[in-house]
Amino acid sequence: MADQSTFLLNLSVLYRNTQKYFDRALVPYDIGSGQLIFLLYINENEGITMQELTSLSEVDKGTTTKSIQRLIDQGYIQSRTDEKDHRVKRLYTTEKAAGIMPVVYEFRNRMRTILAEGVDFRSFEQMLSQVTDNAREKLLKENELPELKIGGMQKMTLLDYPGKAACTIFLSGCNFKCPFCHNRDLVFIPEGYEFFEVSEVLAYLEKRKGILDGVCISGGEPLLQENLQLLIEKIRELGYQVKLDTNGGYPQRLKNVVEKGLVDYVAMDVKNSPEKYAQTLGMNPEAFNLEPIKESMEFLKSCGIEHEFRTTVVRELHTAEDLKAIGEWLGPDETYYLQQFMDAGNVIQSGFTAYTKEEMEELRDAVAPLVPSVTLRGVKEG
Repeated sequence: MADQSTFLLNLSVLYRNTQKYFDRALVPYDIGSGQLIFLLYINENEGITMQELTSLSEVDKGTTTKSIQRLIDQGYIQSRTDEKDHRVKRLYTTEKAAGIMPVVYEFRNRMRTILAEGVDFRSFEQMLSQVTDNAREKLLKENELPELKIGGMQKMTLLDYPGKAACTIFLSGCNFKCPFCHNRDLVFIPEGYEFFEVSEVLAYLEKRKGILDGVCISGGEPLLQENLQLLIEKIRELGYQVKLDTNGGYPQRLKNVVEKGLVDYVAMDVKNSPEKYAQTLGMNPEAFNLEPIKESMEFLKSCGIEHEFRTTVVRELHTAEDLKAIGEWLGPDETYYLQQFMDAGNVIQSGFTAYTKEEMEELRDAVAPLVPSVTLRGVKEG
């Protein structure tokens, strides 16, 4: 049974088989499917210009020129200079073309009959025409806004962007699957998940100019999405400062957005000590490569952008020794936050618990000799 996943395959098969059909049928006339569409256009629009033909067929100028020149060389088409504007060349069919057009139309009608077997073809043609109009008028215009999977939006926060009233945008998809992650749906995107439209998010930000100071782009892992830079550019055009949350798994993409001046602040998660990193990510330790994490960390420490490192502390995954190892990794000059784990009911894997407030303070004090700036965040009593 055909489903959405076969659409492109079906489209390709339809296109290629119609090409093969005409290539074989038109062998006696030395015409290929590549020339046929132009011959039909010219026959039904005598005097059309090359420019008009290129625009109507939406084929690039070079391909159009080659196809028309071959038809001229074969004697099916002739080019005449426009009587009023000698810079314009108009295209006309020849007597030789007139002699074969009935056969060409017969082949076209046979093809339609074959394809229509078992199908309400008139309805199909109407729907195909609408789909084609959508492709022509809307598909490429999607490039005007970045195509991104925005899985959530917190319209106002005083916590996510230090010192600023901000809106937080959550992008779907992640290259890791930390078992304690509280954004399960952003990692394992459910079927039928309803995403936010980019235009909707930008419209909200437009209305909140002067009220909000910044936008925090979080996830998931935002750098996983290739069009992230386009989104950031549009946010900055609205006058907002941008904070990026990242897990450090894409150092080159991180460097790109920082070096292009697209972000003002970066928060990087440091999941655990190097020895326990893969386990904490829910990844295979034998297959996991820690080098991208190290590269991202070293870049942030040296690039000059305002940044922070942070660790969500989970009783079952982190010990004081683990956190001290992270502190040694970071060094004494970094801004470092220990965040208390919270099970909000949508974690990837159940069974994880939080340290108490008093225990978190003890963990902070254990790290402080290594990273004096270490601070607790989101810690609750109990």
